[in-house]
Amino acid sequence: MNDFILLKMRWIGYTTQHIHHLLNVFPKFFNVNEHVQFEMINEWESLYLKKKRFTQLEEISYDYIQTQLSRSQVNYVTSFSSQYPPLLKTIYDYPFILFYRGNIHLLSSTYTLGVVGSREATHYSKCALDYLFPHFINIPLTIVSGLAKGADSIAHQFALKHHLPTIAVLGFGHLNHYPKETRKLRNIIEETGLVISEYPPLTKINKYQFPERNRLISGLSRGVLITEAKIKSGSQITIDCALDQNRNVYVLPGSMFNPLTKGNLLRAQEGAMIVSEAEDILYDYRFLNN
Repeated sequence: MNDFILLKMRWIGYTTQHIHHLLNVFPKFFNVNEHVQFEMINEWESLYLKKKRFTQLEEISYDYIQTQLSRSQVNYVTSFSSQYPPLLKTIYDYPFILFYRGNIHLLSSTYTLGVVGSREATHYSKCALDYLFPHFINIPLTIVSGLAKGADSIAHQFALKHHLPTIAVLGFGHLNHYPKETRKLRNIIEETGLVISEYPPLTKINKYQFPERNRLISGLSRGVLITEAKIKSGSQITIDCALDQNRNVYVLPGSMFNPLTKGNLLRAQEGAMIVSEAEDILYDYRFLNN
């Protein structure tokens, strides 16, 4: 029952933040029947939301949504499912639903490493990841990133090259894509890895959704590695999320002369682990196994 109400709410436009707020107002929302849940939503919406969606919620059917999902070849998992990643559920604003294409079992990966960096990533990022990733096979680490140009796509590509599982996190619905340069890569990951989004399939591309996406990259990961990042960048937002979520932060060594690694140097000064060998990361992951 809770799966159904969550799916319907997200489908018609209630956000993750809306549902968290609803739970703050009605902490027992998930412990009552559907009729009472609708009464709670109606009361909550009338008090707190300008845009009213309750009529849509009453009218839309679960079967209609399931048909649309089937046509889109998109599945979903809710926070009530045993397949929902327990690590992600520890963050304070976790999504109640993840829409996905690919191998859902990757969400159960114990050892996950987020990789972020500049969209203008240089040969340095490629060489570094190509050097590090073969050492991760025996664990194996699952590589999590955001399928953007630059460091994200490099991380996914080298994960595939070295036969590491990889999860791509979208900042929009599955029936859209951005940027076009990573479309073919996404197709491959949907076949061999996992592509997830907290947004229903038709959700368009909006700038504010990418920082929301970044918290999922770190939320799914035991640690996050910066390859190259400016001081002000989307990667820094992901690292801020990682720190808030009590995740380990790793950085490749940076040059004082390279603007793309100024962010690396800053994070190293703040206490991030500088990675010069794979063992710098593997030591922490072995500790998690004890």
